Amino acid sequence: MSLTRTAISGMAWTYSQQFGGQIISFVVSVVLARLILPTEYGLIGMISIFMGIGTALFDGGLTSSLIRSKDVSEDDYSTVFYFNLFGSLIIYLILYILAPFIAEFYNQSTLTNITRIYGLTFIVAAFGTVQNTILTRNLMFKKQAIIALPALILSSATGLVMAYMNFGVWSLIASALVNTLVISSCLWFSSSWYPKLIFSKIKFKEHFHYGYKITVSSVMDIMFTNMYQIIIGRFYSAAQVGFYTRANSLMMLPVANVSSALNKVVFPLFSKVQDDTDRFRNAYKEIMLLVLFIITPIMVGMCVVAQPLILLLFTKKWLPVVPIFQIICFTGILYPIHSYNLIVLQVKGRSDLFLKLEVFKKLLGMLILVISFFYGFYALLIGQVIFSLLALFINTHYAGRMLNYKTYKQLADILPIFAFGILMASITYIVDNMLHMQANFLRIFIAPLCGLIGYLCIAWLVKFQSLTYIKNLMLKR
Repeated sequence: MSLTRTAISGMAWTYSQQFGGQIISFVVSVVLARLILPTEYGLIGMISIFMGIGTALFDGGLTSSLIRSKDVSEDDYSTVFYFNLFGSLIIYLILYILAPFIAEFYNQSTLTNITRIYGLTFIVAAFGTVQNTILTRNLMFKKQAIIALPALILSSATGLVMAYMNFGVWSLIASALVNTLVISSCLWFSSSWYPKLIFSKIKFKEHFHYGYKITVSSVMDIMFTNMYQIIIGRFYSAAQVGFYTRANSLMMLPVANVSSALNKVVFPLFSKVQDDTDRFRNAYKEIMLLVLFIITPIMVGMCVVAQPLILLLFTKKWLPVVPIFQIICFTGILYPIHSYNLIVLQVKGRSDLFLKLEVFKKLLGMLILVISFFYGFYALLIGQVIFSLLALFINTHYAGRMLNYKTYKQLADILPIFAFGILMASITYIVDNMLHMQANFLRIFIAPLCGLIGYLCIAWLVKFQSLTYIKNLMLKR
């Protein structure tokens, strides 16, 4: 079986988890958005940077090192487990102390307790990270799905019940805690592996040498990504943070469904053929184009009919989300390309280059952010898109050199998809204007469908590779 087909096969259960989970999460988020004010969503958005940094720090990138390592032993697993657990305790203690200062920075006194309670997820999650890593390493995605979906159902039910009882922002926090607790408990009690009283300094140094560079890169990425929430929360309002957070989560919904599930599969698979450049390059190209071919029409359709979509799902109180969502949609289309290029660096063991590139890109991103800040809120969003475009050239250049798949070749392969997307956007826009007096659900369904037909027709006429590959998969040829 080819590497690409192995990846698609492994995605079956990963997608059942990802797609099933996203359906539940999406339905729950729609209901919660009708029950909870944008301001309360904004409070969670304000501390997302601290939660993200904490998660990256206590993991230390050591789990990524475990996945890519060719040979691991009990010493490796136990050492990483104890490091993660100890790291989570330290990070929580720091966050607990900083909570009042975070609340004072945003001038939101309730953030003190919110931060301290929400931060407990660090400690709970640490108990299951190694068990989950073992499942990923062994491509046991079915078991991960069986664990994740019940946890999501229980946590969603908790959030909905509390929201109906007017607990507001605490509904979101309780839901997150229950989800993490159930997943960690199931991973712990269903696993055949348990930590031994072993901590190997040699193994720790080996994994830390690789992992700390990934960690620093992750922290910088989290800081930069969430810098927008910090600036919006500090200089605008909690409600505006809520609008931005909602737009970003809606944008990431199809990306998470299509791209994130595949990332979970391709990293361990690519690690197995990291020394076979030709096989690595061919599989990388096929998978990248396939994911981009699927994500593009979804993002284009959502972008064009954003207004009736927001009105139908979240009601008119969330209408300020529309222009925000439409601007940042383009970053969602580029997300898979960034992701797969960075995976190449990790699989090849070039965490040093990974770190250097992240430092350079984040400095560039901060420069763009500072300049755009002086031109207003929407300039910040446009700056985000500009940064994504510049980062695209940087990522494809260095990863492409390792696979003998240079930037101009990658761009030449993906440009037809963007051309198909422009055609789809035009058709969708025209049809939507013709239906502007109709019900929102008709506009959401008919206009993107007409655009999608045009998208697929032009791909079929030019015999685009990804469409042929999808057809062959469906026919099991």
